Amino acid sequence: MPSTFAFRILRTLGMFVLSLFVLLALTFVIGRIMPHDPVGLIVGELADAQAFAAMRAKLGLDLPIPQQFWIYLQGILHGDFGNAVLTGTPVLQDLAQAFPATLELATLAILLSAGIGVPVGLLAALYRDSIVDQVVRVLSLLGHSLPVFWFAILGLIVFYGQLQWSPGPGRIDAFYEGIVPTRTGLLLIDSLLAGDSEVFWNAFGHLIMPAIILAYTSMAYIVRMTRSFALEQLGQDYILTARAKGLRLRRVVVRHILPNIAVQLITILAISYGGLLEGAVLIEIVFSWPGIGQYMTNALLIGDMNAVVACTLLIGIIFMALNFLADLAYVALDPRTRSGE
Repeated sequence: MPSTFAFRILRTLGMFVLSLFVLLALTFVIGRIMPHDPVGLIVGELADAQAFAAMRAKLGLDLPIPQQFWIYLQGILHGDFGNAVLTGTPVLQDLAQAFPATLELATLAILLSAGIGVPVGLLAALYRDSIVDQVVRVLSLLGHSLPVFWFAILGLIVFYGQLQWSPGPGRIDAFYEGIVPTRTGLLLIDSLLAGDSEVFWNAFGHLIMPAIILAYTSMAYIVRMTRSFALEQLGQDYILTARAKGLRLRRVVVRHILPNIAVQLITILAISYGGLLEGAVLIEIVFSWPGIGQYMTNALLIGDMNAVVACTLLIGIIFMALNFLADLAYVALDPRTRSGE
């Protein structure tokens, strides 16, 4: 019934807001009790006690934590996340510059991991216990077990240091910086909009290796889950009946297996995409990628909690938004949920 569907949406939105509030409160409190003191970074370690006290009062750090959180929450509701200690600019302005780089990296990675992982997982399921299945399972296990920074360092050593196939760390060569006007923040799209193919291919060259390494770690999870979902369907009676009637394997996959595992795949891909947006931290550090992961790591090292809280909140919003969209897709693809069954 429509009322059931509307209730599910309202309940999901309510949980979304509540989860964000709890995430914000926990991150804020943890940030305030950490031993890092951003005041010393602002006034300098050689400043006298009066300068320290004055700056703490200016930042509101001399107030009780609940009162600090209330003031901070009021600022957030007005779109003010404070200024970053490292850059001195508003945190939202820093995030607007850093997040597109992470979004570009994670988006290409999820396209690669989904485009390869789903077919490979289906192939492994269809040829269960064959040499193909064994190879896929070993590669998936390696991708899931070995740390991503190890792949990143190895990739730089081999493809940049030895073979010189990759242009190396960074998002683009210094020569091309600032040539293309910023419209979306995504270098590939901005260079296409500007009609500059040279900048596009240079940016793509920098992007492809970290994206492939990030995609491999995500692909391992997608392959294993796709294989598991497909094996479950292959054991169902309707599949055995379709095969007994002489239906080709490809048609069985396209017409029966994929539609029946679509909801599960969407959920897995949403979780994987959120994980890529969050888990690109190590890749960004190794490849000097100027994204939100590197920005958040630098903020943590100096105790810049305005930046840390904003990054955490942004990642939380992304995760919950992706889960919300996956839930909507689940309702849209499964009619039983719309009728409350």
